[in-house]
Amino acid sequence: MRRTVACLIALALRASPLFSAGESITVTAQSRALQPGELVVLTIAIPAGVDGVRIRAFDRDVPAFSDGPHTWRALVGIDLDVTPGVHTVSIEARSGPGPRNNIHTSYDLRVRPHAFPTRTLSVDEAFVNPPAEMQARIQREAVELQRIWKTSSPERLWSGAFVRPVPGQAVSRFGTRSVFNGQPRSPHGGADFMSPSGTPIHAPSGGRVVLARELYFSGNTVVIDHGLGLYSLMAHLSAIDVHDGDRVSVDQVVGRVGATGRVTGPHLHWAVRAGNARVDPLSVLALLGPRGRSSHFPQMSRDRFPPTAAGALGL
Repeated sequence: MRRTVACLIALALRASPLFSAGESITVTAQSRALQPGELVVLTIAIPAGVDGVRIRAFDRDVPAFSDGPHTWRALVGIDLDVTPGVHTVSIEARSGPGPRNNIHTSYDLRVRPHAFPTRTLSVDEAFVNPPAEMQARIQREAVELQRIWKTSSPERLWSGAFVRPVPGQAVSRFGTRSVFNGQPRSPHGGADFMSPSGTPIHAPSGGRVVLARELYFSGNTVVIDHGLGLYSLMAHLSAIDVHDGDRVSVDQVVGRVGATGRVTGPHLHWAVRAGNARVDPLSVLALLGPRGRSSHFPQMSRDRFPPTAAGALGL
């Protein structure tokens, strides 16, 4: 459920040519829920034009983009590992060089606890403990992905609404903690969609392809940089229809559903990163997707998840 919280914050203004006494900034935070794994859209209304807005949340810089003469927005991801409590977002508006042209305010995000489900499965040992000779490759690929999450385009590459990449319901909950053969594993960092092998996969929105190849765990994988720290990763593809460096538009087919990598059945694993925070793709659709129905198929309720289908073990 969407939740909008608006707060008018009076500023102790420094001497500045931009602002007169009594002017203020309005900060609005929109989210499906203020919990780990959720996306938050901040809207900053500024009564005078500025050159830029700097935002810092959860100990990291968050890019902001202009959305009108006096409006700026930013996408803030609440990572799965964020501790519940009050987390302060600092906001600085700039116009020209020097501190006299800067104004500051802050906004508190009150993150509530979220109890993620746990699934216990018995699977082939090869899915739990990769062969020793694969460890170097796995480490290289992990380092490469971490580098990608930190090198997003400084420009917004998406426009319009995000769309669901394949039809159908998500069949596994984001954030689920898995225990394979008695061994705890990392939480599920995406949403899985059951689809027949070969089903076309559409780009959720526009962006640039920054990875399009086979990885050990996720199989044939496509990563799209939507700009400003927002990424989509689509895994286990049977075929890849794009290449590194390609510009893609919303709805463009980027590959086909498959069962490559560490899976036991065909499905799409869609993961989203916002400022290197792992967020639920369904949260992205709730905030940035079309209202009601998407251009291809119904938008599903976040509360309806059937049991995970047997034979579709994912990441």
